[in-house]
This record gives sequence, structure tokens and C-alpha cells, in this order.
Amino acid sequence: MPELPEVEVVRRGVERWIVGRTIDSVQVFDARSLRRYTAGVLDFQESLTGLTVDAAQRRGKFLWLPVRAPSEAEPSRALLVHLGMSGQLLVASADQPAPRHERIRLGLSPAVASDGSPLPEQARFVDQRIFGGMLLDPLVPSADGQGTIPEHAFHIACDPLDPLFDVDAFHAALRRRRTGLKRALLDQGLISGIGNIYADEALWAARLHWAAPTETMTAPRTRELVEACQQVMRRALDAGGTSFDSLYVNVNGESGYFARSLNAYGRAGEPCHRCEEAGLDGVIVREKFANRSSYRCSRCQRKPRRARP
Repeated sequence: MPELPEVEVVRRGVERWIVGRTIDSVQVFDARSLRRYTAGVLDFQESLTGLTVDAAQRRGKFLWLPVRAPSEAEPSRALLVHLGMSGQLLVASADQPAPRHERIRLGLSPAVASDGSPLPEQARFVDQRIFGGMLLDPLVPSADGQGTIPEHAFHIACDPLDPLFDVDAFHAALRRRRTGLKRALLDQGLISGIGNIYADEALWAARLHWAAPTETMTAPRTRELVEACQQVMRRALDAGGTSFDSLYVNVNGESGYFARSLNAYGRAGEPCHRCEEAGLDGVIVREKFANRSSYRCSRCQRKPRRARP
């Protein structure tokens, strides 16, 4: 499932190719991609057509495009895009073949790049597994008083790369959770944007076991964990995100390459890079976690006595 770095890569592509353009047409090929929009397909098409994309914004894994009508000075609604497990938002020219799993197509007003070449005139939402979708959502004041946020994303906490992220508040909430560290990192109401891959990578970087009790975390250790999350995600952004197959690509259809730099996730049975450099015998092990897997070093991420299941 795309996590913060992958969604941020897509957001940057949207900002470059789509922001400032008007949505001239809307085609819905599969109504299941609008299941969160209760007003239905026809209303979605009619309401979105003619609106101008004002910006491309993100919180955690949620991406949204504030849109405004010609009569509006400021956007009052946003096109909320959730990629789910396999969603892709691609820009394309009208003469390019339709992707196999295209669900929604937006026709965009003509525009040119800085070199004078025409920009692609379509945005295509492709989703093989149909866990993602689109939604035209009212913008409401955010809980922190800093701007607006789509109503359906109001419950999402700040992510570690957000300038408004409060480490002290996160530490206090973490101590109250009384659960395992990885479960806390995956709680989008506590800290957003982190999924299975980057949770394992951040915990490895911070030398913490995934089942360590949250109530035992000290303020310095929490800060180290947050810094590890930030560093891992910035490195992933520099690599364009993590791609294991064709399901995650950016708006140009290109894959990310951070998978080549993973230290823990997916490396079961391989030497721990950190231990190997120190001449130690740590090995990455795979363990069951909430109907999926968790990866850690057998030596430098030892299981605590009071491990949380």
C-alpha cells in the first residue's frame, strides 16, 4: 500500500502537471471508485466539471486537490484521492492507449510547459484492486487552526514531515496508548503516513523492537524514533518511493527505487547491515504481526521483556 513517500511523489507530480488547470470533462468507467461519494456518479461528473485545481495537498497517505468555481475566490471543496493498495493517478495525452484498469478520467484545459510544449490533457485514475477512489468533499477548518482540510480526512493526524508535527504531543499520546510501537506507528490518528514498510525501516534505524511497550518510551527515545521516521521517509522521497511491482508508479508511470536501499523490510535471512559493518552476527528475521509480517534484526532489535503482542 502506498505510504507517505509514495503519495508525496504523486502529489509533486500533480502540482507540476495539473494545478492551475480546469477540469473540462469527467468520465467514470467504474462506479465502485466513487463508493465513498454518496451523491452518485452523475452528481460527481456535473459538480466537478468546470472547476479549477487550485493546489495539490497531502496529509499522511491522503492526497487532495482543492478546487474552485470561477465565481469563488477561495476553494470550498476538494477532490480527495485515496490510492488504496493499487491506485495510480497518471497524466496522459489523449492519443495514449487507455490503461487496462482505468476507473476515472479527467479532461484538463490546454496548458504548456516552460519550454512551450503542450502538457498532457488527461488525468487518469487507475486502480487494479479498487480499494482506492475519489471523492468531492467539503473543506473544513483543520483541528490545528492552520488552513482547511477535507471533511473525510479530518481525523488524520499530522505526519512526521509536517512542519506542524508536535513531537512532545506525540510522545504524550504514545505513552497513553499502552500498545506495541509498531501498532502505534500504524495508527493514522496518532501519526500519519507510516505503513508496514516504513515502520519496519524506522524501528530498525532507531534500534527498537516492534513490540516494545509504548508506555515505556522516554522523551529522548521518542524523539529518536520520530527522527528515524523522518530520515527514512526523506531518503525514500529522494529515491522516488518504493516499488516492488507495477502497482506503485508516479504520475509519469515511473517506478520508485527505494526498495534497493531497504535495511529491514523483506530481507529475512540476510545479514543486518549495521551488525555486519560492526563485525557482529545480527540477521534480519521475519515475524508474524497482525496478519502480516514484521522484520527486525535478531541482535540490535532484541525483544523486550514486556513485549506487547
